[in-house]
Amino acid sequence: MLFNSFIFIFLFLPITLLGFHLIGSRGHNRLALSWLVGASLFFYGWWNPKYLGLILVSILWNYAVGIYLSRKTSKVALFAGVAGNLALLGYFKYANFFVDNINALTGGGIVLERIILPLAISFFTFQQITYLVDTNRKVTTEHNFLHYLLFITFFPQLIAGPIVHHSEMFSQYTQDTFYKLKAKNLGVGLIIFVIGLFKKVVIADGLAMHANPVFAAAESGIPFTSLEAWGGALAYTFQLYFDFSGYSDMAIGLAQMFSIRLPLNFNSPYKSTSIIDFWRRWHMTLSRFFRDYLYIPLGGNQQGATRNSLNLMITMFLGGLWHGASWTFVLWGALHGIYLISNHGFHAIRRLLGHDLSRGTILGEKVSQLITFAAVVIAWVIFRAESVNGARRMIQEMFGLNGFTFPAMIDFQLLSLLTLSLFVVWCLPNTQEFMHKYKPAIETYKVDSKPPSHYLFRFEPSNFAHALFITVTALLSILALQTNKTSDFLYYNF
Repeated sequence: MLFNSFIFIFLFLPITLLGFHLIGSRGHNRLALSWLVGASLFFYGWWNPKYLGLILVSILWNYAVGIYLSRKTSKVALFAGVAGNLALLGYFKYANFFVDNINALTGGGIVLERIILPLAISFFTFQQITYLVDTNRKVTTEHNFLHYLLFITFFPQLIAGPIVHHSEMFSQYTQDTFYKLKAKNLGVGLIIFVIGLFKKVVIADGLAMHANPVFAAAESGIPFTSLEAWGGALAYTFQLYFDFSGYSDMAIGLAQMFSIRLPLNFNSPYKSTSIIDFWRRWHMTLSRFFRDYLYIPLGGNQQGATRNSLNLMITMFLGGLWHGASWTFVLWGALHGIYLISNHGFHAIRRLLGHDLSRGTILGEKVSQLITFAAVVIAWVIFRAESVNGARRMIQEMFGLNGFTFPAMIDFQLLSLLTLSLFVVWCLPNTQEFMHKYKPAIETYKVDSKPPSHYLFRFEPSNFAHALFITVTALLSILALQTNKTSDFLYYNF
């Protein structure tokens, strides 16, 4: 069930919200929790009810292992629990990829029917791995089964994140304010949800119409020009930005309506001045997971430059593979690994030269931002392409390796959309900065976020301005929903 569908907005959400708060206001906390868990499972099963059994078996397995680990530290039990999660993920996400590559290398004829990837499996398996590891470390101390069910299934973050920690959520379930409707939380949540909806259905889906044909041409061998290649690459760059940013806003807004704060998962990544900074702003809870449960256990940066580079490459290789079973994702992850190693190396050289990395000029900051953005765009081409050959054709055209070519006519609609997108991502406060005084999300990373007053172009919240802004944004979003086909969020595919 898509957040950007009429059935979700006008039926599922109001019924779930009303039922939860009506039950909770009467002091029936366990029943209210059960209502929300039931609604979340219904939400998950809407696409394909048979996968409800899969997520429930996964929950029961991890909870049972967690209870055992809470009583006795055990590397064997932890290994079994983590291995169970990875085996489930490996079968559904990577079995076809593995068999196809074995057949290609050996000329074999292993036959395996196409396995349909269950929704959210990449997210709920990683979330449960954090629970098991932290339970074994005795960081997790609360193991209420109903709380655990909601921790995994809470519908605002179930399908595409953020990947939440038990410590961030369990404590909120015990607060009485969670069960009582608060007008401020409802209003703040609604504003953030509508902003996210606008990003998705008006901007992201509008850009998709320009990105998809170019990448399709690259796959099929249809000629296209250098300018069209750059147009398609930039259109996808901003499509993915507003699609994922829109989902992240909607998830935070929905949780706010239930008086729950989710961790921030997206914080103006195209304002980054380095690739290191980019990964503190893009899919922040995923990068946190890889940092805390892979990179640091591998040794992090504590064992010399060579080992640190290896750890970064392993982490980013697996980060790429997490996104999908394709060599394009592997190459994308490896490229970001090279970016990060280069970034750390550049910082090391500057420190040797006595430079203060905490200080810099405005011009230097803007140049760094532009270089980082260009590097990210090139990597997104590999990420978006359906094959390595398609990515190669796109990059060849973008850099004129076959000679620079130009279309007969300029696409002014695309040019307008790209200009608007650049203006929004570089010149305007993001949703969290815009709503900063309400603190709607948990801080995931310490990032240099600025209040709206910092910006040349800004919108200061007020009662009238809020009402006008939300009304116009909602009307435009609903109009777009009526005229366009409802589309999946891109991260539903991962």
